[in-house]
Amino acid sequence: MTEIVDGAHCFPADAGSAPTAWQQATVREVSRPTGRLVMIRMELTHRQQQYAGQHFVVRLTADDGYTATRSYSVSSDPDDDLLEICVEKLHDGEVSGYLYDVVEPGDTLEVRGPIGGWFVWDGSCPAVAVGGGTGVVPLVAMLRQAQRLGVTDRLRLAVSGRTAGHIPYVDELRAAGATIAMTGAGNRLSADDLRPLVDGADIGFVCGSARFAEALSSTLVTTGMPVEHIRVERFGPTG
Repeated sequence: MTEIVDGAHCFPADAGSAPTAWQQATVREVSRPTGRLVMIRMELTHRQQQYAGQHFVVRLTADDGYTATRSYSVSSDPDDDLLEICVEKLHDGEVSGYLYDVVEPGDTLEVRGPIGGWFVWDGSCPAVAVGGGTGVVPLVAMLRQAQRLGVTDRLRLAVSGRTAGHIPYVDELRAAGATIAMTGAGNRLSADDLRPLVDGADIGFVCGSARFAEALSSTLVTTGMPVEHIRVERFGPTG
């Protein structure tokens, strides 16, 4: 679920247009950096304009016709030839378990996207982005875009996880100078951590669990960022 508070102005005007129909994507690369995370890179048959922060839906269909769908944020730069998603294997997760345990290069997956017109950033204005756990995934797409465009000074990152192994792309984020907090060691992102990042930023992004998103969006407000300039994306267990 995505909750957006309108008011910030620096985002692509055409983001959120109708996504492609369901299509087959060919898996080209698979990596499993930890016992719970899988990165899948796919080649799409049909591509349309994509923005950092958007997501795709993956649909699995069983032999008896039963289907299961899940949404996954994109971590690849919009200019990347391949589409990359990062999936956390969840306990009893129908889709995440299949993607982690079964999928290999050469397989095909049914996908639809890109989806999302508000939690997006095109690099045109200074932004602060805060992610918790797998909530860092869309922020990695923003980072990769900023690196390609040569505007890394416009993106300030702060991420959090129980351990380094619970933060996807942690080495890439660390190399980019992100503020990193390990909650397992008793460290949490605070207003003091975020205040230097907020200074001069026109828009704020927060992505993570419902509890994380609520806490960190409130923290951004205490640092002086107007609430109407904060865009929040929450995730949680499917029903």
